[in-house]
Amino acid sequence: MKQEPQNIIIKKNKKSSIPKFIQAADRITDEIKSGKIKLGECIPSIRELSNKYSMSRDTIEKAYKILRDRNLIFSVKGVGNFVTDVISESKIDVFFLINKPSSYKMEVYNAFVDTLGINGHVNMYLYYCDETLFINALKKNIAHYDYFVIMPHFRSKVKNHVNYTSKVIKAIETIPKDKLIILDNSHNEISGSFAAIYQDFKEDIMYALEKGLEKLKKYKKIILVYSTKAVFPYPTSVMVGFKQFCEEHQFDYEILDGIDGDLEFKSKEVYITVEDGELVYLIQQIREKNLVMGKDVGLISYNETPLKALLGITVISTDFKKMGEDAAELILNNKKEIFKNPFNYIERNSI
Repeated sequence: MKQEPQNIIIKKNKKSSIPKFIQAADRITDEIKSGKIKLGECIPSIRELSNKYSMSRDTIEKAYKILRDRNLIFSVKGVGNFVTDVISESKIDVFFLINKPSSYKMEVYNAFVDTLGINGHVNMYLYYCDETLFINALKKNIAHYDYFVIMPHFRSKVKNHVNYTSKVIKAIETIPKDKLIILDNSHNEISGSFAAIYQDFKEDIMYALEKGLEKLKKYKKIILVYSTKAVFPYPTSVMVGFKQFCEEHQFDYEILDGIDGDLEFKSKEVYITVEDGELVYLIQQIREKNLVMGKDVGLISYNETPLKALLGITVISTDFKKMGEDAAELILNNKKEIFKNPFNYIERNSI
């Protein structure tokens, strides 16, 4: 006897930027995972759902393809579509978008994967701060993942850092908000209720330098090395916070676009580097001139790495490992929370 198809309720949000076929697929996924539709049961045909909800056959067909790709249903020609009996073995599929290949971004990713453990499968994608690569990656994969974890850092046409572009915001709005987790940067540009773990670059640098204030007082001048020509530009709010700190504490300060080939070190100056390349170049010159870090010249670097710890470099850094761990916990506990990631001042012998 032919099995009667189970009733499926699809709620369409006409105001949503999320394509209707994804809305339909997500709704049916929820019905299956909640147990409202049992394993092995028949679901309505494409024609039946199309007629019931005044949706095109093409829309429902695309939705069913997503469900097959998710291994939630299988089709029997001439009989119908059925809920697969291996759903209990399914894992959480996560699409992880990182803006640049750096050791600290990989620390976030590795901590995320380790915390998610056997519960999930994670695919990482690098978009190199490029708007087009980011948008194309989302378009290609929007229907195939349970969660999208993104680090929004982009390069403008004049090669400055921007949190988002209008096209990027439009692309992100197509992600169902219960599937979205924003990491590392601003979240205020995106509408709706979602999860985020962010840095506040202006407040963070001010907080960290306050922690090191007593050591900084022995220097006459603070120099921030902030390159405007970096391949992966850093938020300008770092400069804003740096300036505000120096002015509030009446420090003489300067902002350099980079380290010159033959830098003239003056007595009692402390350098803050953002890019690791500038840090290496600066250390080389300090050694060539037989200067002592922490005595003749001070040195602080942005973002902690094992090598900086080994070299005794003072750092100001967010806790990348915790960011990855907490992002995974949001998924495992199905939470939509927004909170700031811890930021640290780690003092070593270079200041």
